[in-house]
Amino acid sequence: MSVSIGQSLFLIFFGAAAVWFGVVVFRTHSMVRSAIALLFSQTAVGAMFLVMQAEFLGVLQIMMMASEMSVMAIFMVMFMMDPGGLGAMDMTHQKRLSLWAGGIGLTFALAVIWLTGWGPAAQAAPAAAEQTAALGRELLGRSMFVFESAGLTILTAMVAATMVAIAPTEEHGR
Repeated sequence: MSVSIGQSLFLIFFGAAAVWFGVVVFRTHSMVRSAIALLFSQTAVGAMFLVMQAEFLGVLQIMMMASEMSVMAIFMVMFMMDPGGLGAMDMTHQKRLSLWAGGIGLTFALAVIWLTGWGPAAQAAPAAAEQTAALGRELLGRSMFVFESAGLTILTAMVAATMVAIAPTEEHGR
């Protein structure tokens, strides 16, 4: 698989968009705007997969994040006092600790990127159908228990959150 100039430019564009919207998540004063920025950031990551010709992963990333953000927005509207961010609200907490943790994490990540011997780059990638088949074998093989457990845990948490949200209160009677 040779990378064209167009693919490189789109990869850089979507990478920059993902980082930019990731920053916007923490810079806005609205939970809803933060959720939308997170959706755009993760959609840009999905678009990066598409540019790298990993179609299945790209579409999966975009669909998963759209579903996740929809559920998150519903719960925000249900539970937050001011989900639209019309009141004064600061989305950052423990700023000094956060900056230090982010700086240390960035330094560590860059050290791993630059100091690890990654070996030679692959000269050719398998076709999209072969990639999808290999991913399916992986997910339905040794990783199936992990994914099924995670899915069951998420479902249980969603049911529990819904039950808490609709539980009768003293005011409404039983």
